[in-house]
Amino acid sequence: MAAKSPSVEVDAGNHTVRVSNPDRVYFPALGLTKLDLVHYYLAVGDGIVRALRERPCMLHRFPDGLSGDKVHQKRVPHGAPPWLQTVRVTFPRYNRHADELCVTQVADVIWAVQMSTVEFHPWNSRRADTEKPDEWRIDLDPMPECPFDRVRRVAGVAREVLDDLGITGYPKTSGGKGLHVYVRIAPEWGFGDVRRAALAFAREVERRAPEDVTTTWWRRDRDPEALFIDYNQNARDHTIASAYSVRGVPEATVSTPVTWDEVADVDPRDFTVRTVPERFARLGDLHAGIDDTAYRLDTLLQWAERDERSGLEGPADAE
Repeated sequence: MAAKSPSVEVDAGNHTVRVSNPDRVYFPALGLTKLDLVHYYLAVGDGIVRALRERPCMLHRFPDGLSGDKVHQKRVPHGAPPWLQTVRVTFPRYNRHADELCVTQVADVIWAVQMSTVEFHPWNSRRADTEKPDEWRIDLDPMPECPFDRVRRVAGVAREVLDDLGITGYPKTSGGKGLHVYVRIAPEWGFGDVRRAALAFAREVERRAPEDVTTTWWRRDRDPEALFIDYNQNARDHTIASAYSVRGVPEATVSTPVTWDEVADVDPRDFTVRTVPERFARLGDLHAGIDDTAYRLDTLLQWAERDERSGLEGPADAE
Protein backbone atom coordinates (compact mmCIF):
# COMPACT_ATOMS: atom_id res chain seq x y z
CA MET A 1 0.00 0.00 0.00
CA ALA A 2 1.35 3.42 -0.93
CA ALA A 3 2.20 5.72 1.93
CA LYS A 4 -0.20 8.56 2.54
CA SER A 5 0.96 12.05 1.66
CA PRO A 6 2.17 13.92 4.71
CA SER A 7 -0.19 16.57 5.99
CA VAL A 8 -0.71 18.93 8.92
CA GLU A 9 -3.83 20.45 10.40
CA VAL A 10 -3.86 24.22 10.79
CA ASP A 11 -6.16 26.26 13.01
CA ALA A 12 -7.60 29.03 10.85
CA GLY A 13 -10.14 30.97 12.86
CA ASN A 14 -13.37 29.01 13.16
CA HIS A 15 -12.12 26.08 11.12
CA THR A 16 -9.28 23.60 10.94
CA VAL A 17 -7.77 23.20 7.48
CA ARG A 18 -5.82 20.14 6.47
CA VAL A 19 -2.70 21.11 4.50
CA SER A 20 -1.24 18.35 2.38
CA ASN A 21 2.38 18.28 1.28
CA PRO A 22 3.35 21.09 3.67
CA ASP A 23 7.05 20.73 2.86
CA ARG A 24 6.61 21.20 -0.89
CA VAL A 25 8.92 24.01 -1.94
CA TYR A 26 7.04 26.81 -3.69
CA PHE A 27 9.84 29.39 -3.96
CA PRO A 28 13.03 27.43 -4.75
CA ALA A 29 15.37 30.41 -4.61
CA LEU A 30 14.32 31.10 -1.02
CA GLY A 31 13.44 27.60 0.12
CA LEU A 32 9.93 28.74 1.07
CA THR A 33 7.40 25.92 1.40
CA LYS A 34 3.66 25.58 1.19
CA LEU A 35 3.47 25.67 4.98
CA ASP A 36 5.53 28.88 5.00
CA LEU A 37 2.91 30.37 2.70
CA VAL A 38 0.14 29.23 5.06
CA HIS A 39 1.90 30.83 8.03
CA TYR A 40 2.37 34.06 6.07
CA TYR A 41 -1.33 34.35 5.23
CA LEU A 42 -2.31 33.56 8.83
CA ALA A 43 0.03 36.34 10.01
CA VAL A 44 -1.70 38.92 7.78
CA GLY A 45 -5.13 37.34 8.11
CA ASP A 46 -7.10 40.46 9.01
CA GLY A 47 -5.55 42.40 6.15
CA ILE A 48 -6.00 39.82 3.41
CA VAL A 49 -9.59 39.12 4.47
CA ARG A 50 -10.39 42.84 4.42
CA ALA A 51 -8.90 43.13 0.93
CA LEU A 52 -10.87 40.14 -0.41
CA ARG A 53 -14.06 40.28 1.64
CA GLU A 54 -17.13 39.23 -0.35
CA ARG A 55 -15.47 39.80 -3.72
CA PRO A 56 -15.40 37.26 -6.55
CA CYS A 57 -11.80 36.09 -6.54
CA MET A 58 -9.63 34.52 -9.20
CA LEU A 59 -6.94 32.24 -7.83
CA HIS A 60 -3.46 32.04 -9.33
CA ARG A 61 -2.37 28.52 -8.45
CA PHE A 62 1.07 26.90 -8.72
CA PRO A 63 0.43 23.17 -8.14
CA ASP A 64 4.15 22.36 -8.48
CA GLY A 65 5.50 25.60 -7.04
CA LEU A 66 7.02 28.37 -9.12
CA SER A 67 9.04 25.84 -11.09
CA GLY A 68 5.81 24.53 -12.64
CA ASP A 69 2.90 25.99 -14.56
CA LYS A 70 0.60 28.71 -13.27
CA VAL A 71 -3.13 27.99 -13.32
CA HIS A 72 -5.69 30.82 -13.45
CA GLN A 73 -8.73 29.38 -11.68
CA LYS A 74 -12.11 31.07 -11.47
CA ARG A 75 -14.33 28.18 -10.43
CA VAL A 76 -14.26 26.63 -6.98
CA PRO A 77 -13.85 22.88 -7.57
CA HIS A 78 -16.21 20.18 -6.40
CA GLY A 79 -15.34 18.82 -2.98
CA ALA A 80 -14.71 22.19 -1.36
CA PRO A 81 -15.62 22.30 2.35
CA PRO A 82 -19.28 23.12 3.08
CA TRP A 83 -18.39 26.31 4.96
CA LEU A 84 -16.63 27.82 1.94
CA GLN A 85 -18.70 30.54 0.30
CA THR A 86 -18.90 31.38 -3.39
CA VAL A 87 -20.53 33.99 -5.59
CA ARG A 88 -21.81 33.34 -9.10
CA VAL A 89 -20.63 35.66 -11.85
CA THR A 90 -21.82 35.47 -15.43
CA PHE A 91 -20.03 35.96 -18.71
CA PRO A 92 -22.84 36.80 -21.16
CA ARG A 93 -20.48 37.09 -24.10
CA TYR A 94 -19.70 33.39 -23.79
CA ASN A 95 -23.03 32.33 -22.24
CA ARG A 96 -21.15 30.94 -19.24
CA HIS A 97 -20.91 31.47 -15.52
CA ALA A 98 -18.51 30.66 -12.69
CA ASP A 99 -18.97 30.14 -8.97
CA GLU A 100 -15.91 31.98 -7.67
CA LEU A 101 -14.42 31.99 -4.19
CA CYS A 102 -15.98 34.65 -1.98
CA VAL A 103 -13.72 35.16 1.03
CA THR A 104 -15.42 36.00 4.34
CA GLN A 105 -12.90 34.54 6.81
CA VAL A 106 -9.25 33.58 7.03
CA ALA A 107 -10.06 29.87 6.71
CA ASP A 108 -11.18 30.55 3.13
CA VAL A 109 -7.74 31.96 2.36
CA ILE A 110 -5.93 29.01 3.94
CA TRP A 111 -8.14 26.56 2.04
CA ALA A 112 -7.10 28.32 -1.18
CA VAL A 113 -3.42 28.02 -0.21
CA GLN A 114 -4.00 24.33 0.47
CA MET A 115 -5.26 24.21 -3.12
CA SER A 116 -1.84 25.62 -4.20
CA THR A 117 -2.92 29.25 -4.52
CA VAL A 118 -0.14 31.82 -4.26
CA GLU A 119 -1.85 34.96 -5.61
CA PHE A 120 -5.35 36.33 -4.92
CA HIS A 121 -6.94 38.49 -7.62
CA PRO A 122 -10.34 39.87 -6.55
CA TRP A 123 -12.92 41.79 -8.55
CA ASN A 124 -13.54 45.43 -7.64
CA SER A 125 -17.18 44.64 -6.84
CA ARG A 126 -18.82 42.55 -4.12
CA ARG A 127 -21.37 39.78 -4.11
CA ALA A 128 -24.23 42.10 -3.03
CA ASP A 129 -24.12 43.43 -6.63
CA THR A 130 -21.27 42.15 -8.73
CA GLU A 131 -22.16 44.60 -11.52
CA LYS A 132 -21.62 47.74 -9.38
CA PRO A 133 -17.99 48.23 -8.32
CA ASP A 134 -17.28 49.73 -4.92
CA GLU A 135 -13.54 50.01 -5.55
CA TRP A 136 -11.73 52.30 -8.00
CA ARG A 137 -8.20 51.15 -8.77
CA ILE A 138 -5.45 53.53 -9.87
CA ASP A 139 -2.74 51.35 -11.40
CA LEU A 140 0.60 53.12 -11.89
CA ASP A 141 2.14 50.74 -14.39
CA PRO A 142 5.72 51.55 -15.47
CA MET A 143 6.83 50.80 -19.00
CA PRO A 144 9.96 48.61 -19.31
CA GLU A 145 12.48 51.47 -19.15
CA CYS A 146 10.58 53.63 -16.64
CA PRO A 147 12.67 54.29 -13.50
CA PHE A 148 10.99 53.74 -10.17
CA ASP A 149 11.71 57.34 -9.17
CA ARG A 150 9.18 58.29 -11.85
CA VAL A 151 6.59 55.94 -10.34
CA ARG A 152 7.07 57.61 -6.96
CA ARG A 153 6.84 61.07 -8.50
CA VAL A 154 3.62 60.28 -10.37
CA ALA A 155 2.13 58.81 -7.21
CA GLY A 156 2.61 62.23 -5.62
CA VAL A 157 0.80 63.90 -8.51
CA ALA A 158 -2.02 61.36 -8.26
CA ARG A 159 -2.36 62.21 -4.59
CA GLU A 160 -2.58 65.93 -5.44
CA VAL A 161 -5.45 65.26 -7.84
CA LEU A 162 -7.21 63.09 -5.26
CA ASP A 163 -6.78 65.86 -2.67
CA ASP A 164 -8.32 68.36 -5.10
CA LEU A 165 -11.29 66.01 -5.45
CA GLY A 166 -11.60 65.62 -1.68
CA ILE A 167 -10.89 61.89 -1.97
CA THR A 168 -8.68 59.71 0.21
CA GLY A 169 -6.69 57.07 -1.64
CA TYR A 170 -4.92 54.09 -0.10
CA PRO A 171 -1.56 53.25 -1.74
CA LYS A 172 0.15 49.89 -1.93
CA THR A 173 3.01 48.35 -3.82
CA SER A 174 2.00 46.07 -6.65
CA GLY A 175 4.50 43.42 -5.66
CA GLY A 176 6.18 44.15 -8.97
CA LYS A 177 7.53 47.41 -10.38
CA GLY A 178 4.47 49.60 -9.92
CA LEU A 179 2.19 51.14 -7.33
CA HIS A 180 -1.56 50.93 -6.86
CA VAL A 181 -3.92 53.37 -5.17
CA TYR A 182 -7.35 52.13 -4.09
CA VAL A 183 -10.42 54.28 -3.45
CA ARG A 184 -13.73 53.14 -2.03
CA ILE A 185 -16.64 54.43 -4.10
CA ALA A 186 -20.39 54.31 -3.73
CA PRO A 187 -21.61 51.22 -5.64
CA GLU A 188 -23.89 53.25 -7.88
CA TRP A 189 -22.16 53.01 -11.25
CA GLY A 190 -21.45 50.15 -13.62
CA PHE A 191 -18.02 49.10 -14.82
CA GLY A 192 -18.21 51.30 -17.91
CA ASP A 193 -18.70 54.51 -15.95
CA VAL A 194 -16.08 53.59 -13.36
CA ARG A 195 -13.61 53.04 -16.19
CA ARG A 196 -14.59 56.38 -17.80
CA ALA A 197 -13.97 58.09 -14.46
CA ALA A 198 -10.63 56.31 -14.10
CA LEU A 199 -9.56 57.46 -17.57
CA ALA A 200 -10.59 61.06 -16.80
CA PHE A 201 -8.49 60.93 -13.64
CA ALA A 202 -5.52 59.48 -15.53
CA ARG A 203 -5.73 62.25 -18.12
CA GLU A 204 -5.71 64.90 -15.40
CA VAL A 205 -2.58 63.36 -13.91
CA GLU A 206 -1.08 63.30 -17.42
CA ARG A 207 -1.85 67.01 -17.87
CA ARG A 208 0.01 67.79 -14.65
CA ALA A 209 2.97 65.50 -15.40
CA PRO A 210 3.17 65.27 -19.20
CA GLU A 211 6.85 64.30 -19.21
CA ASP A 212 6.22 61.33 -16.95
CA VAL A 213 2.76 59.96 -17.75
CA THR A 214 0.99 58.40 -20.71
CA THR A 215 -2.61 57.33 -21.16
CA THR A 216 -2.00 56.05 -24.69
CA TRP A 217 -3.86 52.78 -24.93
CA TRP A 218 -1.76 50.86 -27.47
CA ARG A 219 1.44 49.62 -25.90
CA ARG A 220 3.38 49.96 -29.14
CA ASP A 221 2.64 53.70 -29.16
CA ARG A 222 3.87 54.42 -25.62
CA ASP A 223 7.22 55.91 -24.66
CA PRO A 224 9.17 53.00 -23.13
CA GLU A 225 10.35 55.28 -20.31
CA ALA A 226 6.86 56.57 -19.42
CA LEU A 227 4.47 55.52 -16.71
CA PHE A 228 1.11 54.24 -17.99
CA ILE A 229 -1.91 54.80 -15.77
CA ASP A 230 -3.85 51.64 -16.57
CA TYR A 231 -7.47 52.72 -16.21
CA ASN A 232 -8.60 49.48 -17.83
CA GLN A 233 -7.95 47.63 -14.58
CA ASN A 234 -11.44 48.90 -13.68
CA ALA A 235 -13.08 46.97 -16.51
CA ARG A 236 -15.43 44.09 -15.74
CA ASP A 237 -13.63 40.84 -14.83
CA HIS A 238 -10.22 42.54 -14.78
CA THR A 239 -8.36 41.72 -11.61
CA ILE A 240 -5.08 42.63 -9.99
CA ALA A 241 -3.31 41.22 -6.95
CA SER A 242 -4.96 42.28 -3.71
CA ALA A 243 -3.33 43.97 -0.77
CA TYR A 244 -1.24 41.38 1.10
CA SER A 245 -1.26 38.96 -1.84
CA VAL A 246 2.04 37.20 -2.40
CA ARG A 247 3.26 37.44 -5.99
CA GLY A 248 4.35 34.41 -7.96
CA VAL A 249 7.91 35.62 -8.50
CA PRO A 250 11.17 34.11 -7.22
CA GLU A 251 11.65 36.86 -4.62
CA ALA A 252 8.22 36.14 -3.02
CA THR A 253 7.34 39.83 -2.97
CA VAL A 254 4.04 40.96 -1.48
CA SER A 255 1.61 43.64 -2.66
CA THR A 256 1.87 45.72 0.50
CA PRO A 257 -0.05 48.75 1.83
CA VAL A 258 2.16 51.74 2.51
CA THR A 259 1.56 55.22 3.88
CA TRP A 260 1.72 58.25 1.62
CA ASP A 261 4.75 59.41 3.58
CA GLU A 262 6.55 56.17 2.68
CA VAL A 263 5.95 56.50 -1.05
CA ALA A 264 8.86 58.89 -1.63
CA ASP A 265 11.39 56.28 -0.46
CA VAL A 266 9.55 53.00 -0.88
CA ASP A 267 11.31 50.04 -2.48
CA PRO A 268 8.83 47.25 -3.37
CA ARG A 269 11.60 44.66 -3.10
CA ASP A 270 11.68 45.20 0.68
CA PHE A 271 8.23 43.65 1.12
CA THR A 272 8.34 39.86 1.01
CA VAL A 273 6.80 36.83 2.67
CA ARG A 274 9.62 37.02 5.20
CA THR A 275 9.39 40.73 6.05
CA VAL A 276 5.71 41.67 5.82
CA PRO A 277 4.45 39.65 8.86
CA GLU A 278 6.69 41.63 11.23
CA ARG A 279 5.62 44.89 9.58
CA PHE A 280 1.96 43.89 9.90
CA ALA A 281 2.38 42.99 13.57
CA ARG A 282 4.03 46.36 14.18
CA LEU A 283 1.85 48.67 12.07
CA GLY A 284 -1.38 46.75 11.65
CA ASP A 285 -3.34 46.99 8.43
CA LEU A 286 -2.66 50.38 6.83
CA HIS A 287 -5.86 49.90 4.81
CA ALA A 288 -7.96 49.32 7.92
CA GLY A 289 -9.92 52.55 7.34
CA ILE A 290 -10.56 52.05 3.65
CA ASP A 291 -14.22 51.12 4.14
CA ASP A 292 -15.03 54.11 6.36
CA THR A 293 -15.93 56.46 3.50
CA ALA A 294 -17.32 55.75 0.04
CA TYR A 295 -16.67 58.55 -2.45
CA ARG A 296 -18.66 59.66 -5.45
CA LEU A 297 -17.55 59.83 -9.09
CA ASP A 298 -19.73 62.75 -10.21
CA THR A 299 -16.86 65.20 -10.76
CA LEU A 300 -14.74 62.63 -12.57
CA LEU A 301 -17.65 61.72 -14.83
CA GLN A 302 -18.08 65.43 -15.61
CA TRP A 303 -14.40 65.50 -16.55
CA ALA A 304 -14.99 62.46 -18.76
CA GLU A 305 -17.86 64.20 -20.55
CA ARG A 306 -15.70 67.29 -21.06
CA ASP A 307 -12.88 65.20 -22.53
CA GLU A 308 -15.22 63.29 -24.80
CA ARG A 309 -16.84 66.53 -26.05
CA SER A 310 -13.37 67.83 -26.89
CA GLY A 311 -12.79 64.83 -29.15
CA LEU A 312 -10.77 62.56 -26.86
CA GLU A 313 -11.67 58.90 -27.14
CA GLY A 314 -13.50 57.20 -24.32
CA PRO A 315 -12.26 53.87 -22.94
CA ALA A 316 -14.69 51.85 -25.05
CA ASP A 317 -13.16 53.38 -28.17
CA ALA A 318 -9.66 52.54 -27.01
CA GLU A 319 -10.18 48.79 -26.74
